Amino acid sequence: GPTRKMPLTASAMDFFQLFVPDNMLKNMVVQTNMYAKKYQERFGSDDAWIDVTLTEMKAFLGYMISTSIHHCESVLSIWSSGFYSNKSIALIMTQSRFEKILKYFHIVAFRSSQTTHSLYKIQPFLDSLQNGFDSAFRPSQAQVLHEPLIDEDPVFIATCTERELRKRKKRKFSLWVRQCSSTGFICQIYVHLKEGSGADGLDALKNKPQLHSMVAKSLCQNASGKNYIIFTGPSITSLNLFEEFEKQEIYCCGLLSTRKSDCTGLPPSMLNNSETPQSRGQYRIRMKGNMSLICWYNKGHFRFLTNAYSPVQQGVIIKRKSGEIPCPLAVEAFAAHLSYICKYDDKYSKYFISHKPNKTWQQVFWFAISIAINNAYILYKMSEAYHVTRYSRAQFGERLVKELLGLEDTSPSH
Repeated sequence: GPTRKMPLTASAMDFFQLFVPDNMLKNMVVQTNMYAKKYQERFGSDDAWIDVTLTEMKAFLGYMISTSIHHCESVLSIWSSGFYSNKSIALIMTQSRFEKILKYFHIVAFRSSQTTHSLYKIQPFLDSLQNGFDSAFRPSQAQVLHEPLIDEDPVFIATCTERELRKRKKRKFSLWVRQCSSTGFICQIYVHLKEGSGADGLDALKNKPQLHSMVAKSLCQNASGKNYIIFTGPSITSLNLFEEFEKQEIYCCGLLSTRKSDCTGLPPSMLNNSETPQSRGQYRIRMKGNMSLICWYNKGHFRFLTNAYSPVQQGVIIKRKSGEIPCPLAVEAFAAHLSYICKYDDKYSKYFISHKPNKTWQQVFWFAISIAINNAYILYKMSEAYHVTRYSRAQFGERLVKELLGLEDTSPSH
């Protein structure tokens, strides 16, 4: 849960600023102005440009965040006369001023001579965000490594033409998270860039165990010695990785797939399906030290690798139609934690910022801001302030937008 007690009067902005404080916003102001100056020195002066202020930067973020609530295809719809226009917030800043800030917006204006990392333009922000996540929340023992749902708005996909879809550039990165499976709080973000289309690119590594092993180690670098139980999908699950984690006092439970997983070191007899007909709930177990390989049957064979649960402890899967199906405790725990994360994705993925810039670092930035707002709402729901105001996720987002824009209205919209 939260590491600090927030006052009853804490606003949406107070929770958001646990992760994106004023000093980070002031840095965005400085870097944006520096980049505007550098750009104009190179390409000619821009008479319409005036240095951005902290108040304007907050308003700029507010406009972007408003797209996560109203799901307009373009943030510029706010100033239009169409369905997504929003006259109540459009008056705070003119469209031309917003577009100028968008043109010059930067977090790091200059590449230093030591920089080789492709995410250098956003790395200070990601580091600051990570520090905020670490200091504001203490996760439960059970956590999940996965890729959250950050795909296109399904309404847009259903209504746009094939030509519009083709014009959309594919994302040049994958975003992975380590997430507390009791609350949904995202504890750590890892961004893997597709560095070109060569042999080392993301496409080439997509199904390769070394990429997913590297992702898992990066996500768990702050987790050693804390007795966490990490749940993983087939692409990450492997005997070598789990044994390496065990040395760091990180325990694992993962779903295995003979097609997607690295099955090195596992007994082939457990990876082949049994020819004799089996009834639902039957399972076989093989052990090596603390590691158990479980093959469980339920309308198909499901394999699990774990060193976090005793294979002899019994659990049960409850199905609405077929009732209770016996299984080892590891299978029950895996199903329960993964189903919670699916519910989290269903609830929170629709609140990702709709703006889709072409630059990769900006795409990462808006995804990270969206995750920070979802985390802020989770902390809000666990605080005493929630019992006073009881905002829904949409109302919390609207409150945050109004506070960033400096609007006085404090009543939740219905």
